[in-house]
Amino acid sequence: MEWPPPSTSPSPSLVVRSPRQTVSLIRNRRPHRDWAPSSRSPSFAARDHGPKPSEVYGFVGSITTVIATAVYLAWAYTPEPVLRSLGITYYPSKYWALAVPSFVVVTVVLSMGIYMGLNFAATPLPTSFSTIFDEKSREHTAFFPATEDERPIEPISDIGIDRINTLMFGDR
Repeated sequence: MEWPPPSTSPSPSLVVRSPRQTVSLIRNRRPHRDWAPSSRSPSFAARDHGPKPSEVYGFVGSITTVIATAVYLAWAYTPEPVLRSLGITYYPSKYWALAVPSFVVVTVVLSMGIYMGLNFAATPLPTSFSTIFDEKSREHTAFFPATEDERPIEPISDIGIDRINTLMFGDR
């Protein structure tokens, strides 16, 4: 079955010819509503079924991080005789309390350095034409509509280097 049915024609106010008309129709047709707690419909409350999974995972993750940090700090700063008197006899060497954070910091710094180095190696030279044009470049096309309401949103295009120089440096 075709939509809309051939027997009915859409009203002229619902025919949309450009994105600007769509935006203006949405602005004009949307009624202003005050969403006070007393004005909420029962269907709004029926859709609320408790916390989202991402909220639960975030809460559990934050609690786990706090507990793990407390256990780590207790293990790192508590003297060995106190741990033995509490009945804790099996634990990693205190060497790892300094070694693991040091390894993590060095790994992060080296990763950032390697990442920046790979980006510099992949960047073309400033004298290369690929810094101005490439296979994805698009020339700007002009479109002159009959009226202002029918003017569509312009497609994505590159700004020419001559226009950039004029905008940045003026007519020197």
